[in-house]
Amino acid sequence: MARYSDLADFFSEEDLPYEEEILRNPFSVKHWLRYIDHKKDAPKKIVNLLYERALKELPGSYKLWHRYLKLRREQVKGLCIIDPEYEEVNSAFERAIVFMNKMPRIWLDYCKFMMGQQKITRTRHLFDRALGALPITQHNRIWPLYLEFVKSHNIPETAVRVYRRYLKFSPQDAEDYVTYLKEAERLDEVAVRLAKLVNSDDFVSKYGKSNHQLWNELCELISQNPLRVKSLNVDAIIRSGLRRYTDQLGQLWNSLADYYIRSGLFERARDIYEEAIQTVTTVRDFSQIFDAYAQFEELSLSKRMEELSSKQTATEEDEADLDLRMARLADLMERRPLLLNSVLLRQNPHNVAEWHKRVKLLEGKPIEIISTYTEAVQTVDSKLAVGKLHSLWVAFAKFYEENGQIEDARIIFQKGTEVNYTKVDDLATVWCEWSEMEIRHENYEESLKLMQKATTPPPRKVAYHDESETVQARLHKSLKIWSLYADLEESFGTFKTCKAVYDRIVDLKIATPQIIMNFALFLEENNYFEEAFKAYEKGISLFKWPNVYDIWNTYLTKFLKRYEGTKLERARDLFEQCLDGCPPQFAKALYLLYAKMEEEYGLARHAMAVYERATKAVQSDEQFEMYNIYIKKAADMYGVTKTRPIYEKAIEQLNETQSREMCIRFADMERKLGEIDRARAIYLHCSQICDPRITEDFWQTWKEFEIKHGNEDTMREMLRIKRSVQAMYNTQVNMMSAQMLAQAASVSGTVSDLAPGASDGMRMLEARAAEAAALERAAVTQAAAGAGRGGIMFVRGETAARDIEVSEAARVANPDEINIDEEISDEEEEEEKDVPIETKEVPRAVFGNLG
Repeated sequence: MARYSDLADFFSEEDLPYEEEILRNPFSVKHWLRYIDHKKDAPKKIVNLLYERALKELPGSYKLWHRYLKLRREQVKGLCIIDPEYEEVNSAFERAIVFMNKMPRIWLDYCKFMMGQQKITRTRHLFDRALGALPITQHNRIWPLYLEFVKSHNIPETAVRVYRRYLKFSPQDAEDYVTYLKEAERLDEVAVRLAKLVNSDDFVSKYGKSNHQLWNELCELISQNPLRVKSLNVDAIIRSGLRRYTDQLGQLWNSLADYYIRSGLFERARDIYEEAIQTVTTVRDFSQIFDAYAQFEELSLSKRMEELSSKQTATEEDEADLDLRMARLADLMERRPLLLNSVLLRQNPHNVAEWHKRVKLLEGKPIEIISTYTEAVQTVDSKLAVGKLHSLWVAFAKFYEENGQIEDARIIFQKGTEVNYTKVDDLATVWCEWSEMEIRHENYEESLKLMQKATTPPPRKVAYHDESETVQARLHKSLKIWSLYADLEESFGTFKTCKAVYDRIVDLKIATPQIIMNFALFLEENNYFEEAFKAYEKGISLFKWPNVYDIWNTYLTKFLKRYEGTKLERARDLFEQCLDGCPPQFAKALYLLYAKMEEEYGLARHAMAVYERATKAVQSDEQFEMYNIYIKKAADMYGVTKTRPIYEKAIEQLNETQSREMCIRFADMERKLGEIDRARAIYLHCSQICDPRITEDFWQTWKEFEIKHGNEDTMREMLRIKRSVQAMYNTQVNMMSAQMLAQAASVSGTVSDLAPGASDGMRMLEARAAEAAALERAAVTQAAAGAGRGGIMFVRGETAARDIEVSEAARVANPDEINIDEEISDEEEEEEKDVPIETKEVPRAVFGNLG
């Protein structure tokens, strides 16, 4: 304090009150701070002196030390770092930490101040002192600044040692250490540290990286820097990754190969690529590895060619090496399909189609093909096979057959028949192929023996669909085997043996309708007609509709062809038996065949009865066609007049569209017979189902009929009926609308429902419309009743007021034109010239009892 004694002249009388307060309260921080604030504008020496006096009295005051040190740092701002005042500030900090050694803020300020002076060693020691003085719970405030300090200077060795100390305090920040090591290009240390992170199960990345991502970083680092990573066994690390991350095999294999390539071990890299191609199981990994392998060979070849081109003369050894590299690349490209096939087979060794593809790829290499087939039939499990296992055995045997080794082919077939397939049909195919091979080499007896052996039943009874039994035990019920056996017996056996085979098929109840017909055809060709018919009957007893249809159809056709009309009663019994329970979709052809037989060999009335039954037995969409046939046959046999009841039944049974067409044809027939009134009655009957808005053709036909054969009254009656029918259809529409409105009203309600006494204009109009519709409908019903009850009756035209529509109809040009004197329309009247009316006497018989 002696050096400040000469500064007493700087104090004025204004300072006396503050000095007196300090004398009275020397240990009051508030009084010292008040005095300092009073002298804040004084020279810095006076202010520093006041702080020194205060700290001498209160050395443990954090507030005084903090403000004093802050002031001293501000005082040296802008000065050179080698200025002596910096050391004075450092001295002040040293004196402060004697008393404030547990205050991290003082340490931080001192460290930052020291960092600014660029005194590295002294700063490092200061950080170490701070970490030693502060409790470990406050180290997290010192370490970030410490790390920032070591990273800001090119002192990697010191930084590494500091980081190692820091990781003991905070191991979760290891990734920051790895990042710094990469920046410092200390890759060996990076690899070691990453390996520890990957192997640590407790490590959790602060940046959200997964263990897999860290592993990829490690692989990429060690594979791309083989000369700088010495502390790790790269091969072992990547191979452990191959076992651990099976979804990244392609990338990891490429990383391992890349490591050896960068190390200059090219042959070892080739071995790695070959090993990878032979072990991967997915096409994606194979594609990655193969592309990298091909690129490596291309680069190796191009590099060698550049080296040789730079030389003036190339030796034989250089040319041989170049040829070797080219051959390697060409061989790799040629092997690609086969290598890819190997990958797919490793992925699923039970894929039959891939084994067949492999054989095709090996075309021209018989030894390799045989080894492939052998491996395939030994590898593929019938229960796990994708595809048909038996096709491998058959193709294997055929390969020997094509090369003339029949005995070897038989051995393969023999082994193929001993395999426990999943389906009997697969085993049957092997037997059939074996038999066909014998046929191709004209060993017919051997072929028959094979079929006989295959169809031999086991010593005990076995159900065909019992999968707990082996397929060999169930083979004797295979239809494929028996079908081939029957074909062979027909071709190379005797009649007796062939018939025995067919009988055996029927007894086993495995026959199909086609087998039955083949059996019957075989018997027929050998003139055993009754036996053939018995075969048909056996088939009929085995099958039901609709499978029995073909058998019945063939049986009946053959029977009629054989006996014609000599066994008519038997034929009728067969037809009746066939038609009993026959579904409608098959009835038409059988009824027509039955009727044809009756026409040719039986009675006409029986034929008509069959046709009548057919119209009821067939499907609804075939009834119209059946009625047409019935009508045609009736007209041919009994005359046109006998078709009238048929027409009437057709009109009753058919739907409206077909009934309408039938009515028109019926009326046309009556017209041709001269029965005009009958035709008119038919038109009247049909009009009740003809809406004039839709069926204009019918009304035009009736109109033309009246023009040709009617008179003014009949024409007017036709037009009146047309209006009545249209009104009836309109009424139906109105009634439907009214019902819909009533339903809606019952659900939602209307104003009238809420106020029954109020007048509802719409409801009144609807009521009037409904009443008018009812009257119209009653009129139409009365008009229809005039046509007769329950059938088609006949009416005559009545004289009434002439109508405009009659005159319009009369103006149609035709040879039998009816000329009317005048015509009156509801809207206008026109006068026309008088035309004489031609008359013709109508026979009295037409009127019946009406005249």
